[in-house]
Amino acid sequence: MASRPHFDGQPFVDAYGEGGFRLAGQRFEGSVIVAPRGLFPWAAKSIADVTPASLAPLVEAAGDFDFLIVGSGEATMRLPAAALRRLESQTIFPDVMATGPACRTYNLMLSENRRVAAALIAVS
Repeated sequence: MASRPHFDGQPFVDAYGEGGFRLAGQRFEGSVIVAPRGLFPWAAKSIADVTPASLAPLVEAAGDFDFLIVGSGEATMRLPAAALRRLESQTIFPDVMATGPACRTYNLMLSENRRVAAALIAVS
């Protein structure tokens, strides 16, 4: 059984690419959700895979963050309408951009002590 990742506070994204992310020196394969409540694997391989159900960790933590950054992959793409409606029903209004800029924006906001979460689709 793999050990659960542990971070002192919410981790910065150290690197992205090659199908995953490095957060606080730990490598994670695939897409991830990073929120004040923790890091969650995310099954989305593309923006088309984002469903209302896949956003459950964010909906459950809605009161813990003020900003949601969504990394949509190699290019900026719109969230599917049903997923966007689910977030907006919880008064979560995501900023969607390509994954690279999303990682940088998330890190900047975190460095400014803002209450931020990120849903990041892995890129090659």
